[in-house]
Amino acid sequence: MSTLIFNPSACVRSVTKFSECTKCVEICPVGTLHIADNNLPAFTPSACVDCGGCLGVCPSEAFKLKGFDPTEFFFSFATSDEALISCRLNVPCIAALSSEHLIALALIKEDPMVLDIGHCQSCPYKEPLYVQILKSVEEANYLLEACESGKVIRVEEVAVEEEDVAEDIDPNDRRAFLERLSLKGVVQSKREFEDAVASVSDETKTHHLDLVDVAKIRQKSLPDKRKILFTALKRAPKPSIFHTIAEEDISFASQKYIDMESCTNCQMCYRICPTGALSSNPKNSKIYFDTMMCIKCRACHDTCEPDSLKLQPTFELKEFFEPTQRLLATFKLVRCRECGVHFTSLHGEQTCPRCMVEEEEALDLWGLEEQEDGTVVFKTLQEDKG
Repeated sequence: MSTLIFNPSACVRSVTKFSECTKCVEICPVGTLHIADNNLPAFTPSACVDCGGCLGVCPSEAFKLKGFDPTEFFFSFATSDEALISCRLNVPCIAALSSEHLIALALIKEDPMVLDIGHCQSCPYKEPLYVQILKSVEEANYLLEACESGKVIRVEEVAVEEEDVAEDIDPNDRRAFLERLSLKGVVQSKREFEDAVASVSDETKTHHLDLVDVAKIRQKSLPDKRKILFTALKRAPKPSIFHTIAEEDISFASQKYIDMESCTNCQMCYRICPTGALSSNPKNSKIYFDTMMCIKCRACHDTCEPDSLKLQPTFELKEFFEPTQRLLATFKLVRCRECGVHFTSLHGEQTCPRCMVEEEEALDLWGLEEQEDGTVVFKTLQEDKG
């Protein structure tokens, strides 16, 4: 049976119904992952092959596998003498590791790291996993070079074969591989594996948010892979020059700015930000942004109704080594002359939006309307009929 676990409270689609993130759906090689009617990912357990591709691309680490955890793998591999990562040795698929994992491992390991793609061409789940592997490696190597780390991740067709694997286990079965990992070498028979799969219902597994999930969403937290990258960067020497790269050349972080002409300070961007990269002060008169806490999930952009939040076209690698919290916007707050509550006055308004709506509704009920000069008069009969 599938060992894939989905945590709805960690999914960026849980923080806003406007999220357009479908990375997990796009990477699934068997097409079982899809967005359900409740706006959350769903999948059929009996169809899932436990490749782990969704683990590698999910910006917020909403997916896990019972037999493989990227964070545990990182610490195990980083402290070992191993230099080879292969789907036959230690991962369900190399695509289960994000570019952040690869960068951090390359920085930590003394010996050059090698990714074994020797089995990719014959893998029944090659597409789109193989393309994602190459994309992650390319990004990781580009950033490692830009940071003057001197580290390079090598990709080779080693085609290593796992030792002591029983002949009756299909080498393409990712689930069987995970079982062997979790049992530390104890081989499960193919028959037992197939019986377990057969016992799983073909019904789609959907997920729903409960009160516990909502509480977790409000806590705001960084995914483990970002904490791992932080740790690795702290140990890495600073480059002689802090290069600037194009925004599209980094998939897991961003720098932003706000179009002050259109921003209304509705507060939604920093309220729904899952990591706290966007934040405000106690009076909600300022918007701050922390680049290295951003996971580039685009939830804030998808939610911003006036499209005021923008991606900066370039990314400064200085943020990797000297992260800062930047002030993106400052707003003028005034006290409403009607209710006394402070609100954002964009164009010199003295009445808050809520009181303005209430006043308009009251005038409409009384058959009155406000003229451009501020005077209030009765509506004409014709206008009232209209």
